[in-house]
Amino acid sequence: MSGWRILAVLLAAGVATPAAAQVAVEGNGARVDGRWGGEVGVGYGFGAAGFRLTPIVGGLIADGDTRVYGKVEATYAIPLLATIGVGVRAGEDDTTPYGTVALPLAPLLSLKGNVGDGYYALGLKLSL
Repeated sequence: MSGWRILAVLLAAGVATPAAAQVAVEGNGARVDGRWGGEVGVGYGFGAAGFRLTPIVGGLIADGDTRVYGKVEATYAIPLLATIGVGVRAGEDDTTPYGTVALPLAPLLSLKGNVGDGYYALGLKLSL
């Protein structure tokens, strides 16, 4: 199947299930490959029955420059308690698998943490 057809199927699925789709914006303090900085990312998650797949794109701002990264997270939400899951972060230098957990602070706001080999992040996630 061509890339355009795959994109069309994904867009149709997103339009057909708007209640299951969700935009997420996150800001984290992060340590990546020995560098401290701030991560700012935006993602579009989709799923059902507590399961969600969220591709994210963003930038790590550290030492006066910005490095672009991409992440994909697969999570499961335990209502009123936490969202747990796994992800993969791809940056300019390497690809890192990690675990993730988000604790709700308000209906649309969560405290979120990620931990992987040489990758640590803690911050806030806003779900729209």
